[in-house]
Amino acid sequence: MKALVCREFGPTKNLKIEQRTALEPGPGEVLIDVQAAGVNFPDILTVEGKYQFKPELPFVPGTEVSGVVSKVGQGVTTRAVGDEVVGTVQIGGFASQVVTSERTTFLKGRSMSFEQAAGFAITYGTSYYALKQRAQLRAGETVLVLGAAGGVGIATIQIAKAMGAKVIAAASSEDKLDFACDAGADMRINYTTENLKDQVKKLTNGKGADVVYDPVGGDFSEQAFRAIAWNGRFLVIGFASGPIPKMPLNLALLKGASMVGVFWGAWSMRDPMASQTNFDELIEMIDGGAFSPLVSQVYALADFADAFASIAERRAKGKVILSMV
Repeated sequence: MKALVCREFGPTKNLKIEQRTALEPGPGEVLIDVQAAGVNFPDILTVEGKYQFKPELPFVPGTEVSGVVSKVGQGVTTRAVGDEVVGTVQIGGFASQVVTSERTTFLKGRSMSFEQAAGFAITYGTSYYALKQRAQLRAGETVLVLGAAGGVGIATIQIAKAMGAKVIAAASSEDKLDFACDAGADMRINYTTENLKDQVKKLTNGKGADVVYDPVGGDFSEQAFRAIAWNGRFLVIGFASGPIPKMPLNLALLKGASMVGVFWGAWSMRDPMASQTNFDELIEMIDGGAFSPLVSQVYALADFADAFASIAERRAKGKVILSMV
């Protein structure tokens, strides 16, 4: 099989495409012939050796795939050969084959392409878990989304709208804000040219945002927290800008607000049944026409360096995909 291999921690441009031994599923596992794989910011951190999970070298990065089940292991009951599925793995996704537990797969939606499905599991899984379980978002509330044009930002906009919320998109350029508004955002803030806190207050008539979704970190996290509503929920998703902000804890006290960590991967392993329910509900939303997953860039495996660069340099709008066919 063909795979993208990391032999030493460092820049993603050092990865190599290699031929490796074909895989076989073990008990409870399925073998997926991969059609496409989603590229995520944590993939870059993993290759650089900076992520909280540090795999043994050499390894194949990549954590989410779409494809067709070609073999099933002993005891598999929920999947069959020929099923079109989405799957998640800890490593191994950037390859033409992957083996994973049947419990970490779900059936691809009828209306989804393989490219859409490949970029679905982590971004939409994270965003729905964040809004449903962690923020307990209610219809009519306002969600502020930082990094609104990125993969998880767009997913959050679409899901929040499907849940009946109002959405403020915050991004660094008008082009990115146009993209976020096309995805469904109701209001917009350019935090390069506008004061984030002041604009959130203005757009919410002084109340502030009920939920802040922050996958960016850095300089704007504190401004966003200062613009949160009473009883607001600040969702800590990640730190795509690099710096991890040091938040004054008195803000939580003064606002009666909560700072809530969102680690979808750990939660989905601890509660796989609830995670499966979330995915079933998301597929129902998509097949019912509530929204369609956005994929803005599809790269051939040979062009992996460009795919990683588009994310690392924060040029990506929507989801970035590697095609394996």
